[in-house]
Amino acid sequence: MRVRHAIGLLSLALLSACRHGDVPAAVTPASGGKAAVSAEAPRAVATVAEAFLTPMTPADNIDSPASWTTADGRQWLIATAKATDKLVVYDGQTGVHLRDVGSTGTAPGQFDRPNGIAVIDDLVLVVERDNHRVQVLQLPDFTPLGVFAAADLRKPYGLWVNKQREGYDVYVTDSYDAGEDAQGNDVLPPLAELDKRVRRYSLKVGGGRIDASLVSNIGDTSEAGALRVVESIWGDPANDRLLIAEEDETYASEIKVYTLEGRFTGTTFGRDAFKAQAEGVMLRTCGKDGWWITTEQGRQRSVFHLFDRHTFRHVGAFQGNTVANTDGIWLDQHASTRFPHGVLYAVHDDQGVVAFDWASVARQLSLPLECAP
Repeated sequence: MRVRHAIGLLSLALLSACRHGDVPAAVTPASGGKAAVSAEAPRAVATVAEAFLTPMTPADNIDSPASWTTADGRQWLIATAKATDKLVVYDGQTGVHLRDVGSTGTAPGQFDRPNGIAVIDDLVLVVERDNHRVQVLQLPDFTPLGVFAAADLRKPYGLWVNKQREGYDVYVTDSYDAGEDAQGNDVLPPLAELDKRVRRYSLKVGGGRIDASLVSNIGDTSEAGALRVVESIWGDPANDRLLIAEEDETYASEIKVYTLEGRFTGTTFGRDAFKAQAEGVMLRTCGKDGWWITTEQGRQRSVFHLFDRHTFRHVGAFQGNTVANTDGIWLDQHASTRFPHGVLYAVHDDQGVVAFDWASVARQLSLPLECAP
């Protein structure tokens, strides 16, 4: 997202001292919360070569990817293009450009600065920042089914979809601000007004239409739990966890842990690991275990940090040969011809998407490929 908020130079200096000073490792207290899980020590960063890069199209301002497998086994990689108000579709095995979907506007099938994207079953959900809504389309034809949340959302960015017995729960991050200062920087609202940083909706789909309703607003207003600048979000229903990336570098780049009902657990992690803005977050399951994949959005090179699914212990980090300035990521665990153990997609410098073969990542970080049930 790369949003900046106005603060004093003294605050910046104090923050730098806190982040880079001689603070004991392991677990350090989080102000007002339970604990901040520390990275313990500087970690080596492995290098994993990208399996492919899609065509680079700087004019599109690519933001976030998702993927879908067609009925005949083809893999589509779908990315949002913020500047040109469309979806860009690539071959998920090769990166070859297949087609573009959508145009600028407010009508069904049109977009205004599409940001977050998620694919579940045969549905594509797209967050439109400047239309202040979520649009739902049905695959394989990208048929518009409807929009929702326009009455609530102010400046939405990312989303995560949790499948339920009947329908879906949709969590949408809303990084509204309190206007701009004299230098044009977004002004952060007071903590008391950050209680709607995530909106939770119930979504039902049937008969070529959708029905959605607001379930709750989420956002702790304490110093430790507040969500200052938010975009990326992902959940772990098996462990009742909702992870939200805190992107406000003037405070701390870290991941905050909430419950699915929206309660801040008091736990944060990643502050010692991230040296740039915290961005995309995904969960790679491995039976009952697995790893959280998180993104450090370095301007020159993105670093992807992995943390234990349960303890949030830092278990490794890697970078590519090329990928930098990453916004969204998407993990596809389905076996395919080229990627039999799955593939991680990551946006590269607002221009396109790269792919990492998960087998290569696991090999470099000494992670198991075979998982117990």
